[in-house]
Amino acid sequence: MILTVTLNTALHVTYRVPALRPHTSHRVTDVRERAGGKGLNVARVLAALGHEVTVTGFVGGATGRVVQEQLAPVAGIVDALVPVAGATRRTVAVVDARTGDTTRLDEPGPVVVPAEWSAFQEVYGELVAGADAVALCGSLPPGVTVGAYAGLIRTARAAGVPVLLDTSGEPLRRGVAARPDIVKPNAEELAELTGSHDPLRATQDARRRGARSVVTSLGAEGLIAATPEGRWRATPPARIPGNPTGAGDSASAGLLSGLVDQLPWPERLSRAVALSAATVRAATAGEFDRAAYEELTGRIAVTGEATAA
Repeated sequence: MILTVTLNTALHVTYRVPALRPHTSHRVTDVRERAGGKGLNVARVLAALGHEVTVTGFVGGATGRVVQEQLAPVAGIVDALVPVAGATRRTVAVVDARTGDTTRLDEPGPVVVPAEWSAFQEVYGELVAGADAVALCGSLPPGVTVGAYAGLIRTARAAGVPVLLDTSGEPLRRGVAARPDIVKPNAEELAELTGSHDPLRATQDARRRGARSVVTSLGAEGLIAATPEGRWRATPPARIPGNPTGAGDSASAGLLSGLVDQLPWPERLSRAVALSAATVRAATAGEFDRAAYEELTGRIAVTGEATAA
């Protein structure tokens, strides 16, 4: 079982408009809702790949009920979300059909009180004990301290369970110091962490700060990885048009899947990039175009070398 943690779950709403123009009214041609937040997106992709996944984090209010209702019929996903008094947030993506560009609006999450955090930690400790790997994903809701992920990483490490961390800002800085097995920032998040805008140098620097392996997302240009086994770059055959929302989460799912399947790093990276690109072609986050994934898997260029740690 793979455990994904989404402390700031969301109901992700995608609007499609013929063309997005500021200061005007728009006629929406398509509306889709999806249980979201980075960890839930990761879980959906993992389940589609055939993995058993348990999801936990916080959920509350009418929006939270919709999130759980949407998760219920998804084969392979077990709902272990912890209730809170506040309401789960919504995120809105507006897709410009003319250009394919996406504009995001993200609401804040519910305020989590100390008793709710304690209840979550108890649930998390029980779930980690039966997990093959853990993904800690996304932003922290109000009321949760910036060191929360660092504590959850230490709990998983004490249980001997590998951890992937995908967050940003101070939670990322604190989390890296707790020595997660994989950190998956994007280039902007990595630059904020290390102070370097050279992705290769910054990826190696993040390893020195505590992460065992660092895989940096370069958007349409693929991934860079620095690991104890070597350094690699994985790139898709061409720029993929579409909605990039959730593409990074699909990459995280590919990395976790490859970890659990004990694939060598080049194959993990190939899977991650293919899933990420196939997600750009899908209509909503947490999904991927399976035909595109299967077609792209054999066309990802992975270059680099195996080296000593």
